[in-house]
Amino acid sequence: MAKEIATYVKLQVKGGQANPAPPIGPALGSKGVNIMEFCKQFNARTQDKMGKVLPVLLTVYTDKSFDFVIKTPPAAVQLLEAAKLQSGSKEPNRNKVGKVNWSNIEAIAKDKMSDLNCFTLESAMSMVAGTARSMGITVDGKAPWEN
Repeated sequence: MAKEIATYVKLQVKGGQANPAPPIGPALGSKGVNIMEFCKQFNARTQDKMGKVLPVLLTVYTDKSFDFVIKTPPAAVQLLEAAKLQSGSKEPNRNKVGKVNWSNIEAIAKDKMSDLNCFTLESAMSMVAGTARSMGITVDGKAPWEN
């Protein structure tokens, strides 16, 4: 018989670096989850992605047990890595802070494809390019589908 779901918790945690300190501890403690057990399991499953920000969807059941799904890093974080920046622009419509090319956009879109709500690579690339634009990062060249 399936367990009854009590709640969902969404977190963004650096890979391999989960600890019971805030924000993880208070978020999970208020739901009655064993915080140390989550930290051990998360760190074991994310050893290969050390230091990268990873979204986690935690399903908490009524008997206080839990399951979690680790998603791919946010597109914004991947764009900052590709452009070798610390942060996006404070005024993205006026001040451009970096550049990426369409091959970077395509790589990020392929990586994020499972988490995006689109069916084609072209639409995924369009979404990632929109994220770049909203961060003040310009995309060099013409989109591959505009040729």
